Amino acid sequence: MIELKSALEIGNIGTSARIVARVLARLREKAAVGVTTLELNNLAEEMCRAEGAEPAFLGYAGYPFSLCASVNEQVVHGFPSRRKLKEGDILSMDFGVLKDGYYGDAATTVAVGRISPEAERLLQVTEECLNTAIDQARPGRRLGDLSHAVQSLAEKNGFSVVRKFVGHGIGRALHEEPQIPNFGQAGRGVELRTGMVLAIEPMINAGGHQVRILDDGWTAVTTDGSLSAHFEHTVAISENGPVVLSRI
Repeated sequence: MIELKSALEIGNIGTSARIVARVLARLREKAAVGVTTLELNNLAEEMCRAEGAEPAFLGYAGYPFSLCASVNEQVVHGFPSRRKLKEGDILSMDFGVLKDGYYGDAATTVAVGRISPEAERLLQVTEECLNTAIDQARPGRRLGDLSHAVQSLAEKNGFSVVRKFVGHGIGRALHEEPQIPNFGQAGRGVELRTGMVLAIEPMINAGGHQVRILDDGWTAVTTDGSLSAHFEHTVAISENGPVVLSRI
């Protein structure tokens, strides 16, 4: 069942989402050659708690960290570690918080030092996929319009869309209905309505769309070892169109 949120609830989700945005902005500044992803995890948790919030991912279904830190061919749910970032890496960071009973969730992918032209284009196109999908988040549109917008732009640029993982509704639970695939047909699926709040999150691969899960039970990697990028925003649908809540 899809819950339509009141203005008050959207405000509360927005409070959480802006905390996420501030944390990710700081992590983007700190992600540099020689820094470990575990250091970034610890910084994210410290900032989150300083704002009176709880890290949403820590302990969620047994996930043992606060931040998902996925490097290069890692798609999502990468474990922070003592691995030092190196020149040319790309790092996807997914973070969420819980404050006053409401969740916020967002993700970004950053370059570590100078990256290859292919990696740079992957980041650019993946972020464009997110923005294109957000523009479809309007009353009267269909869920498939978001999905199709992501898929068509990614594939037009020679990339592929991860199919194993999807976006989701968000509010009092981290993952609510509806699920939001990043592939599909325009004009299909649930009709979008004012009051829906969606976590829209394209995951785009430079190679094929297939992924596999590592032995830790969490980390997803591209099957062919190609690079992967991930961008996400928490978005409310208003009568005037999309409102991105996870921006500072």
